[in-house]
Amino acid sequence: MTAERRRLVEKIEAEVRMTAPELGFARLDPRVAEAMLRVPRHAFVPSAQRALAYADHPLPIGGGQTISQPYIVAIMSQLLDVGPGDRVFELGTGSGYQAAVLAAMGVEVFSVEIVSKLAERAVANLEAAGYPPGSARAQVRAGDGWLGWPEAAPFDGIILTAAAPVVPDQLIAQLKPGGRLVMPIGETNGVQQLAIFDKDEDGSLRRRDLLPVRFVPVTGPLGN
Repeated sequence: MTAERRRLVEKIEAEVRMTAPELGFARLDPRVAEAMLRVPRHAFVPSAQRALAYADHPLPIGGGQTISQPYIVAIMSQLLDVGPGDRVFELGTGSGYQAAVLAAMGVEVFSVEIVSKLAERAVANLEAAGYPPGSARAQVRAGDGWLGWPEAAPFDGIILTAAAPVVPDQLIAQLKPGGRLVMPIGETNGVQQLAIFDKDEDGSLRRRDLLPVRFVPVTGPLGN
């Protein structure tokens, strides 16, 4: 399905150009584009949805969760501003697609999924796509992502693939000074803002809102 992936990346590039004033960039980083070309999205969607795998919209994956729109995956990967050898924590593994894209960029990904069946499926999906969890590139476990992955911290970047009304204190503590957190923030039953939070050397955060988005909410006890 290389041709389908190439057409998808071309569509994403066009959307990036249209939203350049909001994003702060007008084209995909070549590393992001190459990762989107390499990762087989059809391996991360349920078999009943595979005919739609390269359409640029989210798809249901079970458990009330979705695989994000490819455009969103691409821009969040770029907004993290990470590269080979960097370490990223992901809250919300879902099908494993976002983790696979980051792994294809050479990033070490530590991902937590609260729905145990989805975590198991993500492990299988990543294995099939060539990024076996437990390798140097992708590690997945079931649990409450609000708590992060303390033993692997600090992280160069943190990404939330589900919406929350606040920035998790536990995750801020696990972000390196100079690192960046990317998340949809706002009321979980409506439209949120895709935002970036840069952590200064003194531990303070600088926030920038980019685009209105609609994500499924973070679930679970949120670390309480």
